[in-house]
Amino acid sequence: MNYFKLSALTIILPCAFTSALTQAETLSLGASVLYAQSPYRGGQDRYLPIPIINYEGDSFWFRSLQGGYYLWKDQQDQLSLTLVGSPQKYDPKDNDHSDMKALDKRRMTLMAGATYRHTAEWGVVRTALLGDVLNNSNGIIWDLTWLYPVKLGQLTLTPGIGALWSSANQNRYYFGVSDHESTRTGINSYDPDDSWNPYVELNASYQLSTQWNATVSGRYTRLASEVKDSPMVDRDDQVSVWTGISYSF
Repeated sequence: MNYFKLSALTIILPCAFTSALTQAETLSLGASVLYAQSPYRGGQDRYLPIPIINYEGDSFWFRSLQGGYYLWKDQQDQLSLTLVGSPQKYDPKDNDHSDMKALDKRRMTLMAGATYRHTAEWGVVRTALLGDVLNNSNGIIWDLTWLYPVKLGQLTLTPGIGALWSSANQNRYYFGVSDHESTRTGINSYDPDDSWNPYVELNASYQLSTQWNATVSGRYTRLASEVKDSPMVDRDDQVSVWTGISYSF
């Protein structure tokens, strides 16, 4: 199983667990479950089952919720055009508070852009610049992470540190409150700017056999003031955990 990055804040990959730290097998299949705390006041934490379908080719690759086309690929550097499915959403029907139930729905979306990974003796740098292509948020995100894999026999531990930038449009769609919503719900209107959300993560991969692999990935994100000051939000941090098992062919 590849490492996945599913952003705890945006639940977007290039994002939190998504960039493979080593070259993937040609094909691997499996199952995984993501747990992500809800940043929303009265929101429900999410358990999201996600199938593992990973393919690595000379020109194309696919890793569960994202895929891409390599513009450049060697052992040290990989640059690709990328398409990512973002399951981040806000469904008023799932909220426990009456005022939050009257807000507009925030939908899942599809994001496209470019991802880049550089591998060296001092670690791995991965970055992605992605924008909404379904005209839901019309937002842009930029993710930048440094990781350092440590191999201990069959176990590989990879701590990392990074930050996720979200544009003003991205924050306004998922955390802003329009004047129309404010009038209807009594919640104060809110118009956030862009933000930087720093995070730390730890990925653990254990080779059970030649073909079976188990992985656990965790991330802690500190929410920026532009997010945590939203009247929709009642926390200043967020945790997500992704665990799964896969079989490589």
